[in-house]
Amino acid sequence: MKVLVACEYSGRVRDAFRRHGHDAWSCDLLECEADPTWHYQRPVEEILDQGWDLMVAHPPCTHLAVSGSRHFAKKIADGRQQAALDFVRLLMNAPIDRWCIENPISVISSVIRAPDQIIQPWEYGHGEVKATCLWLKNLPRLKPTNYVEGREPKVHMMPPGPDRWKERSRTFQGVAEAMGDQWGDCVLPFRAEQMLLPV
Repeated sequence: MKVLVACEYSGRVRDAFRRHGHDAWSCDLLECEADPTWHYQRPVEEILDQGWDLMVAHPPCTHLAVSGSRHFAKKIADGRQQAALDFVRLLMNAPIDRWCIENPISVISSVIRAPDQIIQPWEYGHGEVKATCLWLKNLPRLKPTNYVEGREPKVHMMPPGPDRWKERSRTFQGVAEAMGDQWGDCVLPFRAEQMLLPV
């Protein structure tokens, strides 16, 4: 498959698919932390129509996550939240038959639609708590791979700093591996007719 991992600079999800032999590419405005050979450093809007078979997208949650709800009034007033929601709709309406949109608990659920699944890192080998929503199109739900103890909110409790947003945005390795294993190493369900979301 030709796989696009949108809004990813770590290369974790991309490389999980590449390990299964797929032509997987990451795309982000930031440089790639892993091997940059298979990374587009550019706006993902420019490559959505490149014939991808599957997309895993991590749209920025800065203006969407309910953890920052105390700032919502200002972000609604100045248009930042609307722009972030428009970007999510753009990804969901991309000409790609199968996709997963990943985000923390956010206004996507109330404004666009409820997620198909909510996962936790401790279901995939990481003793941490971070509820993560998955919106799915023509993909099965992820199955937990490794329940572990611990379950601390380490990501939420990170100290303030200039790179805090970046550290918090990386996909957990166990979740990335589950995506590569379960969506990249199996026969996926029949692709239903593409349905566009209202703009």
